[in-house]
Amino acid sequence: MARTAIIGGTGLTSLKSLEITGREVVQTPYGEPSGPLTHGVLSGVEVVFLARHGYGHTIPPHKVNYRANIWALREVGAENVIAVNAVGGISDDMDPERLVIPDQIIDYTWSRFNTYFEEGLNQVVHVDFTHPYCAQLREALIGGARAGGRDVIVAATYGTTQGPRLETAAEVDRLERDGCNIVGMTGMPEAALARELELCYACIAVVANRAAGRGEELITMKDIEQHLTRGMVSVRGLLEQVIPAL
Repeated sequence: MARTAIIGGTGLTSLKSLEITGREVVQTPYGEPSGPLTHGVLSGVEVVFLARHGYGHTIPPHKVNYRANIWALREVGAENVIAVNAVGGISDDMDPERLVIPDQIIDYTWSRFNTYFEEGLNQVVHVDFTHPYCAQLREALIGGARAGGRDVIVAATYGTTQGPRLETAAEVDRLERDGCNIVGMTGMPEAALARELELCYACIAVVANRAAGRGEELITMKDIEQHLTRGMVSVRGLLEQVIPAL
């Protein structure tokens, strides 16, 4: 069974270098995942891949069944989960196409199913989320990036907004005051659900655009797609470098 799972976000609905060995439909107590799980071999290692927004990129961030996705990955034996997320850059150094390995997160979402611990409990469950990302997996990603000569930002706070609309300039100002360096729509509750299931979870964030009010131009999907196309080349190279080490 594959010990490592990769969740692809916007710009990463497939892995070109993945040697596919099969696809699997997994039923969960929480409904259907975003799509079938793709099993394959990457850099000589078995992995499982899931496109967060569906393989046709049709599921908006607030409609993703995060509970089913994480549950399904655990069910097929995944212990490490590498999430790839497209984000907007807030801080001055968060330029488009840069890779970021965040170490903290702030959740601004609402109405999403965000826990497994809500019904049929013998007692209330509280999970430590002081450090939301797995330290060992983060270090592996950072080490792999440095070994491959890739320029990554090794610490950042990821502000997760509800979407699917982009933020206003005033909202981004607020996020910056709160300490956020990047903003996206899919970081939560995914990270917290992985923690509840005791999975080692970390994120590779790809800056797709300057956040609202941080650039001189209007934010367009054309520009976002161009930046992600180039940024995902670096992501694929990083994954190929890191996966064997896990």
